[in-house]
Amino acid sequence: MATPQPTPAELEILRVLWERGPSTVREVHDALHRTEPVGYTTVLKMLQIMTDKGLVRRNEAQRAHVYEAQRTQEATQRQLVGDLLERAFGGSTATLVVRALSERPASGEELDEIRALLDRLESARAGDRG
Repeated sequence: MATPQPTPAELEILRVLWERGPSTVREVHDALHRTEPVGYTTVLKMLQIMTDKGLVRRNEAQRAHVYEAQRTQEATQRQLVGDLLERAFGGSTATLVVRALSERPASGEELDEIRALLDRLESARAGDRG
């Protein structure tokens, strides 16, 4: 069974776990609370729900339970983009990219990264033909 997609609030918690690594509820709460007021019990409940959904795993070996993301940031992003690509863009990668770049223009560094990816894809495609 596929891992369910995280909600926006769950993604905020996952970002903390990806950045910090395995963390206690207190550590996640403190990280989230720096940018927006959030209750400790809210974070605890969210982490419990996320554990049930398979988004995080809980290590109960210590007194304070430690949570960590079940999947990597890249795997989660791939899942989210794949779903968005199908649902909103009818599977058209070009339309997704054009919309993304028109919504928020890429920095010079990001454009260099995009060009390098396009070059690699082009080389791979040429290799498949030859």
